[in-house]
Amino acid sequence: MPLTTQATPTTPTTPTTYWLEHAWLGTHVEPGVAVDVADGRITAVRTGADTPPPGATTLRGLTLPGLANAHSHAFHRALRGTVQVGTGTFWTWREVMYSVADKLTPDSYYALARAVYAEMALAGITCVGEFHYLHHAPGGTRYRDPNAMGEALLTAAADAGIRITLLDTAYLSAGFGAPPNQHQLRFSDGTAESWAQRADALKDGHDHARIGAAIHSVRAVPAGQLATVAEWARGRQAPLHVHLSEQTAENDACRDAHGRTPTQLLSEHGVLGPRTTAVHATHLTGEDIELLGDSRTGVCMCPTTERDLADGIGPAARLQGRGSPLSLGSDSHAVIDLLEEARAMELDERLSTRTRGHWTAAALLRAASADGHAALGWEDAGTLEPGALADLTTIALDSVRTAGPLPRLGAETAVFAASAADVRHTIVGGRQIVRDGVHTLLADVPTALAESIAAVRG
Repeated sequence: MPLTTQATPTTPTTPTTYWLEHAWLGTHVEPGVAVDVADGRITAVRTGADTPPPGATTLRGLTLPGLANAHSHAFHRALRGTVQVGTGTFWTWREVMYSVADKLTPDSYYALARAVYAEMALAGITCVGEFHYLHHAPGGTRYRDPNAMGEALLTAAADAGIRITLLDTAYLSAGFGAPPNQHQLRFSDGTAESWAQRADALKDGHDHARIGAAIHSVRAVPAGQLATVAEWARGRQAPLHVHLSEQTAENDACRDAHGRTPTQLLSEHGVLGPRTTAVHATHLTGEDIELLGDSRTGVCMCPTTERDLADGIGPAARLQGRGSPLSLGSDSHAVIDLLEEARAMELDERLSTRTRGHWTAAALLRAASADGHAALGWEDAGTLEPGALADLTTIALDSVRTAGPLPRLGAETAVFAASAADVRHTIVGGRQIVRDGVHTLLADVPTALAESIAAVRG
């Protein structure tokens, strides 16, 4: 892993003006918008600019706030294609995942994550929430730097040009008190207190990065230690994420062990709240939905992974109706496409209910941008307005997928027709990371992906 990195996405930049042919301003598409940027932030948004101002950089198409991928396991990208062979369940998929995790080192993880984060930038993603539990060497031996794997991810994001919230994850048990298996020894710090001591050494000193916490699941953190992780996050006002009820087997095992659902267990130990995001939340009771919504706990839906693993369709509309903000993630990276995640959330709900129109395109774009950033602790991102971080994503309106609709229907076109392949420009902190569909920091992303994946497949 290199000792020095590229300039981080929020490195102060020379004042710049971007001219947006069409801009999504949260409620409507506005033609001809000039956005002034200085020191990584938007300083002015000027409508009625029919032509580019002198010296402005032109962004043709529809420009949105940068997209936030609120749930990622970077090394799962190496599973794409492989785990789609044949049949199986979540639990058989997990065995294949372990085989990749066993081979990673700090150097190979850096190379893989840099390529994955570059793929995200090409998909218009400007910030990622990395749910990071691969902490130690095989067998559980600590590296000389106990956070070598986490630091590799922070450096990888910087060198790919995107922001990251490193959600350092407590993973202590194979299931409700059982000791970690041989694969999980790499994940475990032994106790929540030991996890907290290691996590304390991670510093928020990077402009492009923030540090948060995660509870892998109620299976992997004993009930008596849940509060330790929650208090660590609360004391730092940091995001706290948790896998929740992705599988019915988890719910059954939790009831057997504790006589209550995973959501009830988290509530009793002080885990729920506005800074907490539950990931998946697929198999919930009515009381679970009330506990999450009433506590304003966010929920991150990952539809492409949930359907790839045959998890099921979560009650996203009911959760949001009760008060849970929704965000989106690509999770296992069966695909990396936040527009597809947004579209899938609506279309899955249509399949489940046999009715249409649960979310407007505007609401789905908010889940993919502002609410995703908020779930990751970047409340100052995800909007095109003065003071916000200058993170932008431009989608072509003249591709074979997007040509035809009126520009004023750009939001609907983006959500229901476009894909990651239609992203033309990605700007992070005022700095152009993707220009005309080409990554400016990593010239050949497909080769970087192929080589880094081959290195961990063995």
